[in-house]
Amino acid sequence: MLLPEAVEALSALAHGHRLAVFRLLVRAGADGVPAGEIAREVGVLPNTLSTHLTILGHAGLVRSRREGRSVIYSADYDGMGELLGFLVADCCDGRPEICAPLAAVALGCCPSK
Repeated sequence: MLLPEAVEALSALAHGHRLAVFRLLVRAGADGVPAGEIAREVGVLPNTLSTHLTILGHAGLVRSRREGRSVIYSADYDGMGELLGFLVADCCDGRPEICAPLAAVALGCCPSK
């Protein structure tokens, strides 16, 4: 991930509702959550949610798929991994033991595809 993409992803997460949506989707796993349920859980209007999901999608943090009449959203774990990797790429001035706990969290959090 390059700096402009990292800035876009971090900017997308730098809003309370978008961060709440992203965290909800990360917790939900690969199955994802229908848009209506996200709106209820986060407490935003559907049109506002649509804007937030678009921003998160453009930042590479959220994916969507259609199932019948519903749109299901899920966290983009590849995008999340790239952002986490960017944040720790130059970590610790050659002392990996400092970042080891972060790596353990990142490796243990994401469901396999």
